[in-house]
This record gives sequence, C-alpha cells and structure tokens, in this order.
Amino acid sequence: MNSGGTQSSLIRMTDEEFATLTNFVKQKYGIDLTKKRTLIEGRLTNELRHRGFRSFKDYFNVLFNDKAGNETVTLLNKLTTNLSYFMRENEHFEFLRTQVLPYFERTRHRELRIWSAGCSTGQEPYNTAIVLDEYFGTRKSQWDTRILATDISMKVLTQAKAGIYTAEDLKDLPAQWKQKYFIKQADGRFQVCERIRKEVIFRPLNLMEPFHFKKPMDLIFCRNVMIYFDGPTKQQLVNKYYDWTAPGGYLFIGHSESIGNDTRYTYVQPAIYQKKG
Repeated sequence: MNSGGTQSSLIRMTDEEFATLTNFVKQKYGIDLTKKRTLIEGRLTNELRHRGFRSFKDYFNVLFNDKAGNETVTLLNKLTTNLSYFMRENEHFEFLRTQVLPYFERTRHRELRIWSAGCSTGQEPYNTAIVLDEYFGTRKSQWDTRILATDISMKVLTQAKAGIYTAEDLKDLPAQWKQKYFIKQADGRFQVCERIRKEVIFRPLNLMEPFHFKKPMDLIFCRNVMIYFDGPTKQQLVNKYYDWTAPGGYLFIGHSESIGNDTRYTYVQPAIYQKKG
C-alpha cells in the first residue's frame, strides 16, 4: 500500500465489482464508465466511508435494493460532472437568434416546442428563454415558447428551478441582460427574474427510456451530454431525437461531440443539425 498519499485511503473495487457497477449504469442510463475506474473509486470513497461501508460490495447491497431510486440518483450526482454556465458555446445562441427564430417565425404558428435535454442546473434553458424574449420583444405575448428542461438528477433540477447563480456564472452575459433579467440577492448571488423562470418547465427524465410527448420538438438542445455515452448508445439516442423532431426542426449538440455520418439529420454547421421537411 502507498504510504502517506491519499491513494492509500481509497476503497478499491475488485474487477467483478467494477464490472457490476459499470454494467448497471450502462444498462439503466446509457452512461459508459468503463474507462473511469480511478474516477469512480476517487469520487465514491468518501461517500462509502461517510456511510460506514467497508467495501463496494456492502454499498451495492443498498444501491441495488433501493426501490425508490434515491441511491442511484446520489450515485449519478457523484459520477457525472455538471459543468454549465451562461452563454456556453455562444455560437449556438447567435445561430438561434439570426437563423432559427426568423425561420420559425415564418413556418410556425405562434408556438415553438423547445427541449433542453440534460439541462443540468438550468443555465441553458434560461439562456434560451432570454434569447427568445430579446428576439420577439413586444410580439412575445403572441407566442407560446415555453421550454421543457429535463435531467435525471433531482439535485440539479432543484437548483435549476430556484434559478439562483453566482456572479461567476453570469460573467459572460451582456451587462444589459444581467440588469434586465436577474435580481441581485442579499448574499450577492443573482436570481433569474420570475417572468423568465415561468418560461421553463423542469422535469426529471431518463434519456434511455421511451419519450412521451404530445407533439414533436422544433428545437432540441443536447449539448455535452452524449460525451458519457458509447457509440451505439449515442446513435440510438440520436435516432430517438430525430423521430421526435418536427420537420424543419433542429438538434444542437456540444462542439466537442459528433453524431457521425450515419444519421438522418442534415448537417448545417458544427454541432447543428436539421430534420429537413
């Protein structure tokens, strides 16, 4: 055993335990952790020690017998990184403002169905709602542009609903947007104004399960979510998105991601695809 370093205090997984956990997460959530053994041991050791587990086997007995699913949510919160901030990959919001919204204004009848899939702590859907508000201006009341925002983590959804962020989260926003759409709190943080918060509907959703929507989506954001999925899982998800995209609708993915050439979507520009109708 190493002497002195933090590595010596890690609770190690056996090969069998590692295979059991990665298979469970892959089958249930599509997330591929097969190259993340060190990360798993590092992030879960404190959780196990805090709760008095001596081994991963002991922890699994609780994890796999939790019918309510709270243990799985805690596990995913520990293992997935929720990196999100306003104006992330701003080229998308610029394309939305200059290309997508003018096109939709001509082709849609005063209703847009927008989905932020894997919304994390809410910056993406709120950012989108602000762009919509800026674009439509006085015409906004004539349109229904409420945004569905989903994530598997109840923890991040709770944060997202509150809509409270640090000055660091807002550092890339235009000054006039901060003034117009955010209210400074006593602790120095900022809350999204109620009018914009009402534009976003937050719901828990597992992307691996069947989707149940009343109508197809005009715009789907799934940015920096599929980095956790292997190729076949990603392809399967993109196919589901395509089936739930309205003709002429768009899919935005992260700039570090790719959906490959084997897709029914038409490539528009990096990280932006359209379902031709």
